[in-house]
Amino acid sequence: MPILLSIAILALLILVHEAGHFAAAKLQGIHVNRFSLGFGPVLWRYQGKETEYAIRALPLGGYVGFPDDDERSPYPPDDPNLLKNRPLADRLVVMSAGVLANLAFAYLVLVLMFALLGIPSVTRIQPGILIAQVMPGSPAERAGLQAEDVVLRAADHDYSDLAVRVSGTESFAASALAALNDFQTLIRSSENQPVPLQVRRREKEALLEITVIPERQGEKVAIGVSLAPNQEVNLRPAQNLGEILTEAGNAYQRLVMMNLTGLQELLRNFQNTATQISGPVGIVKIGADLARDDVASLLNFTALISINLAVLNLLPLPGLDGGHIAFLILEAIRGKRLPKEVEERVMQTGLALLLGLGVFLIFKDTLAIVTGSG
Repeated sequence: MPILLSIAILALLILVHEAGHFAAAKLQGIHVNRFSLGFGPVLWRYQGKETEYAIRALPLGGYVGFPDDDERSPYPPDDPNLLKNRPLADRLVVMSAGVLANLAFAYLVLVLMFALLGIPSVTRIQPGILIAQVMPGSPAERAGLQAEDVVLRAADHDYSDLAVRVSGTESFAASALAALNDFQTLIRSSENQPVPLQVRRREKEALLEITVIPERQGEKVAIGVSLAPNQEVNLRPAQNLGEILTEAGNAYQRLVMMNLTGLQELLRNFQNTATQISGPVGIVKIGADLARDDVASLLNFTALISINLAVLNLLPLPGLDGGHIAFLILEAIRGKRLPKEVEERVMQTGLALLLGLGVFLIFKDTLAIVTGSG
């Protein structure tokens, strides 16, 4: 069930994205002849008055089709409601609507989460430093660290005495932040040197001795983990709609910055961070793991991936929305469109590369799951 739920969430986010394109076109009176969720064999098809709607076997993509260059199109080539004949601004709205739909949906998910589940409230800092995430292929993963492990000691640094009740004081925050900074400093100063860790694994409540060797990754030395205070968080009912919207806005901002920071790190240090990229299978596995935890984690994951789809689709790469938008911007600068043959050649090449990357990531993630390394 967790895997099916994770696949359903990914399919929903793709549906939201494609629905954004579809709605933007339809609301402007632009002809749309196909709306498809997924790829591969057709499982369900419905022919509407103008548009064919279909659900296909592999729910890991989708597309909105326009009859502009369809030889069987019932519309004349000069029809003003064909996408290619619309003003540049109309086409730009259609191409950017998928991204905007994913961004808006992420915020709505966060609003729903805080409205139904409540507002997170920290009540106690627990001993140790929480390993929130372990990057695939990182020194931490190779050493045996797992997400939700708690580091109690690192070399001669002791983090086991941080338990502080909130009770009106903010000393807990200072203690937790100091521990995180101390651990990060230790790692950065230990390039290629073994650092012994004492770790408590939550699922077993067992103490483990793990040795990790930090490595240089671009401009910094790291072990490939995300850290967080090991805090006990309770949920309380929201006081009013304003608090829900404010908390959702703050969480939304954090998720956007997390995506942008990750993308910046990938572009700046591609050689060392490329191994951490996950494809559809990896995303499904992460979602399935979170589905076993709690609803809040799953909803947070949904919002994060929705923003991630928006950010990635904005990249100016052929085959992505950002590639189409880049062509439109170039058209605005030149005052005319690029030759049709040039656009098609670039888009086809980009699409082939994206499909190749997708197949590679699927095999990589599947192999990691089968071998137990992911």
